[in-house]
Amino acid sequence: MLEQGITQKEQSKLVDAAKRWFNKLVQSSQYVGEVYSISYETALVQIHDHHRQKVGGIPSLSFLIASRISNPDIDIDYKLEDSSIILLRVMDSAQLPGDVEAERIRVQSAQKVSGEIEKHWDSSSSMDAQTHNLLSFAGVRCRVIGTFFLEHNPLDSNILNLRFGSDLSNYYPNKGLKVFKPNAGALKEIVNYQDPDRRLDLRNHSRVPIGEIRYASTNRDFQGISNVEVSISPADLLEQKTALFGMTRTGKSNTTKIISKSVFSLRFDDKENLKIGQIIFDPNGEYANENTQDGKNKTALKNVWLSNDKGKAEDVVTYGILRHPDDPNRKLMLINFYDDSMLQIGKDMINNALADFGGTQYVTNFCLVEFNKPELQYFEENEYRGEMIRYNRRVLAYRTLLKKAGFDLPKGMKPVTTGLFGKKLLEKMQAFEPTKKEQDREQAIKTAASVLSSSSLSWDSLATAFEGLFYFLKTETYTAFNTEYIKDSSTGQGWADSDFERVLEMFIHPKATNLLGIVVVQHTANVTTDYADDIYNDLVAGKLVILDQSSGEPEVNESVAKRVMWKIFRENQKEFREGTTPPDILVYIEEAHTLLPSDKETDLNDVWVRTAKEGAKYRIGMVYVTQEVSSIQKNILKNTANWFIGHLNNTDETRELKKFYDFADFESSIIRAQDKGFLRVKTLSNLFVIPVQVKKFELPTNKKA
Repeated sequence: MLEQGITQKEQSKLVDAAKRWFNKLVQSSQYVGEVYSISYETALVQIHDHHRQKVGGIPSLSFLIASRISNPDIDIDYKLEDSSIILLRVMDSAQLPGDVEAERIRVQSAQKVSGEIEKHWDSSSSMDAQTHNLLSFAGVRCRVIGTFFLEHNPLDSNILNLRFGSDLSNYYPNKGLKVFKPNAGALKEIVNYQDPDRRLDLRNHSRVPIGEIRYASTNRDFQGISNVEVSISPADLLEQKTALFGMTRTGKSNTTKIISKSVFSLRFDDKENLKIGQIIFDPNGEYANENTQDGKNKTALKNVWLSNDKGKAEDVVTYGILRHPDDPNRKLMLINFYDDSMLQIGKDMINNALADFGGTQYVTNFCLVEFNKPELQYFEENEYRGEMIRYNRRVLAYRTLLKKAGFDLPKGMKPVTTGLFGKKLLEKMQAFEPTKKEQDREQAIKTAASVLSSSSLSWDSLATAFEGLFYFLKTETYTAFNTEYIKDSSTGQGWADSDFERVLEMFIHPKATNLLGIVVVQHTANVTTDYADDIYNDLVAGKLVILDQSSGEPEVNESVAKRVMWKIFRENQKEFREGTTPPDILVYIEEAHTLLPSDKETDLNDVWVRTAKEGAKYRIGMVYVTQEVSSIQKNILKNTANWFIGHLNNTDETRELKKFYDFADFESSIIRAQDKGFLRVKTLSNLFVIPVQVKKFELPTNKKA
C-alpha cells in the first residue's frame, strides 16, 4: 500500500507538471479557430473574424499553436499522443469550400451600397446577421514547424522537460485540433526555447536579450505581442560561422554591436565567468570611433565595457595604422622593419605588396630573399662564423635598401661593416681594370671600394657603394677572385651568396625603392614587438580587439588582415596539435566581401576559407557581415550555423538564402520590409527561424569612458 501511495504521489506530481506546461502555452482566451486539414508539412485553419479581432489579429508569418488539449486545467497524461502542441507559422490565406458563393454575396452587398459614402456593405442594414456570421469565416494556410511534447528529465523523474521535434510524427485527418494564438507569455517560451541536450553541451548557459519579436513591417501594439523579448545563447557563436546579411543602413552594424556585446557580457556572469577573445576587422572605423550615425548618444563599440559596473577599460583594445585624437591609448598596427626580430615579418609584408609585380625578374628574385638567422647547433664552428658573416652582410644591404626607400631609421642606428668586406676584395675593387665592356662601371666600382674601406659611413653613401658592388660582382675580375676564394674556403662557397646578390640588384633599378615604398606606411621605428603577436596575446586574455582600418589603403588593409588571421589560425592550430585546448576566439569580418574570397575563387588554402572549414576544431568562430549572400563562397555558406537576415532587395539574393533552413517562408517579407533592425534570426540552439526587431545598442549615460 505504501509503495502504491508513493507511485500515486509521483504520478500526481507529473500531472501537475504537465498542467503547468500546458497553462504556459495554451490559453482558452486566445482561441482563434480549428484545423480542418493537415499533412506533415501544412495545416489549413478555419478562423472567424470575431476570434481574429479578439486576439489582436493574425499577421502573416505569426506563430499559432494547435492541440487536442483545449483546457489545460484538466488532468493531462503527458505520455499520450494527443498531449502535444503543434507549432504553426501563418503563410497565407486558404480557400474554404464556400468561398466562391461568399464572394458572390459580398459583391452583391457592395453593389447595394455603391455610392453611399457613410455606409459599408457589411453593415447590419446591408447584410443580415446570419449571413454576416457565415461570411466571417476564412481559411488560413500554415506551415507545420514542429511539435512540442513533454518527457522525463533524465536527472529527476519528477520533472518534465519541454521538448521540440522539428517535424510532425503523425496526424489524423479526421481528428480536430483547436488553434490558439500564443499570448506574450506563451510566445516568450516558444521563441526562446532551447533544446535541453544543446544546453548541456554549452560551456555557458547564459542567454542574452537581443530584441523583441516582430512579425511584420506593420507592427502595432494591439496585436498582443509587444515587448516579447527574444534571447540568444552567445555560446552558439563560439567555434561556429555566423552570417549577417542586409542592405546598407538596415541595422547590420547595430546588430554586430549587440552580438559582440552579448559575448563580451559573458565575463560578467557570476556562475561562469567566461572571457572570450573577440576581434573586429573594422574597415570604416565605425566600431573603434564615435560617429554621427550613432545619433545624439554616441555609442562606439570600443566603450562596451561601460555596459556593466564590473567592466574595465583595459578589456577593450583598439589598433590602427594612424593615431586618433579621441583615442590616446590606441595601439599602432605597425612594425619596425629594421628590428632583428621583425626582419622576416617586414620582408613578408613587402613580398605580399610586390606580388602584383612578379613579372619583373629582379622583383621576383628579391622576393625569394629570406632572413632566417643561422643557428649554431646546425653548423660546425667555422662554418657558422661564415654563415653569420653572410647573414649580417645581407641584413646590412637590406637595411640600406629600406633607408633608400624612405623607411625612417630607429634612433641611433648606424651602419656597421666590420668584418663584412674582406681586405682582398676591396683591394681588387680599388685596382679594378675594366675590359672594354666594363669601362662604364669603373668609376662606380672604385667609388664603392672607397666607401666600403672608410671608417665613417653613412646610409646614403652605403647605398651608392652597394650599387657599385653589384656591378663588380658581374666583372671578370670578380670571377677570377671568386675562383681563388672558393679554393681557399673550407666550405667551398663563393664570396657572395645568391640572396645577397638579389638584394644588391635592387640598388641598380630606380623604380625598386618606389615599389618598397608601398608598405612604408606600415613601418615605425618606435616599436619592438610585432602587432600580430600583441593582438593574439590580447585575444588569449579574452579582450575585445578592434582593428580600425579606415585610414589604410585597401591593399594594405587586406595584407594586415591576412597577417593577423594567419597568426590566429596557426597559433590555435599549434595548440590543437600539441594536445592542449586552444583559446576561444571570435572573428568579425565587416564588409566581408572585401576580405572573404568570392564564389568564383577556388583557392582552398586561403586563410579565410581554411578558417571557415577548419576553425571549429581550433575553436575559432567567424561572424561575417555583408550586403549580398551571393558574394560569399558557397562552402563558407554551407558551414554557417547562425543566421541574421535583414532586408535584401532582389530575388537573386533570396534565391540563395532559400537553400538554408526555413528562410523560404520569409522570402517576400525580406524583400518588402525595409525596416531598420528587422531581422530573421536562426541560431544553433534555436530550431527554427524567428523574426526579431533587434534593439538599439546603448550604453549607460552616467559613466564616462
